[in-house]
Amino acid sequence: MRTSNTPRSRFLKVKCMDCGNEQVMFGSAKTAVKCVICGKTIATPKGGKAQIKTRIESVLG
Repeated sequence: MRTSNTPRSRFLKVKCMDCGNEQVMFGSAKTAVKCVICGKTIATPKGGKAQIKTRIESVLG
């Protein structure tokens, strides 16, 4: 059961499919998220939550 103090989004550890870099991003990103190593777009904003275009390794917090 969710309470009013429970966050709707979490931080995600994702892995770039091109270069293998792992980085942390916010699940409700409001801007496009790019890999810091190769520059490939790994997530795009889609309403409330980000559309993840790569593999999610883990959910943090």
